[in-house]
Amino acid sequence: MQFVQETKYLTRITRFRTINCFLVREEDGFSLVDTGLSGTAPAIVAAAARLGAPIRRVLLTHAHIDHVGSLDTLLDSNRRIELLVGSREARLLSGDFSLDSGEFQKKLFGFPAVHSRPTRLLADRERVGSLQSIFCPGHTPGHMAFLDRRDGTLIAGDAFTNQVRLLAAGTFKFYFPLAALFAWDRAASAESARKLRSLNPARLAVGHGKTIVSPVSEMNSAVEMAFRQARKMLD
Repeated sequence: MQFVQETKYLTRITRFRTINCFLVREEDGFSLVDTGLSGTAPAIVAAAARLGAPIRRVLLTHAHIDHVGSLDTLLDSNRRIELLVGSREARLLSGDFSLDSGEFQKKLFGFPAVHSRPTRLLADRERVGSLQSIFCPGHTPGHMAFLDRRDGTLIAGDAFTNQVRLLAAGTFKFYFPLAALFAWDRAASAESARKLRSLNPARLAVGHGKTIVSPVSEMNSAVEMAFRQARKMLD
């Protein structure tokens, strides 16, 4: 397990060198963005204790197994922790994999059964303490990112990955095929990557890979590649 103090507000917790979740310091304690795989909970709790504040809430970028794996353990151990999930993604969390009219009709997979239920549903551009929710579907139908309005840090979940180089969800590269294999809708992923790029974040923290400072140039390249591949899929 690796712990990286990215900023005075943000701590990255990395398991197996590739799966990230984040503690965001607020006035009342920590917001935890994502929970990692099953078995990550003790390290998350220990990190918060070492940093001297309790975990007050969990925010989910999406409901894939490597982001909700420790959710039930954390919430079962402390019933006072709130759970905040985007309203569209909450259906996947409950095991409802039906697709709406107008959504890309590709089968959804990678979502484990969890019994925790949200205490609050989030819409686009809502505020949770210092974080603003950003609806960015594509990797999943209800994917969310979170922008820290204090310092411009964008926690993007799997809308981008940074394993070898920065890629938008849905982009295929032989050296890291998972960005494409686990993406639900490539066209929506490209549009969402462009939306996140338009925020001009000062720092980009992702679900897989290292955080990037001053990421706009790399985001531009990733967005361009995502649209190029999405267009080829339609040809």
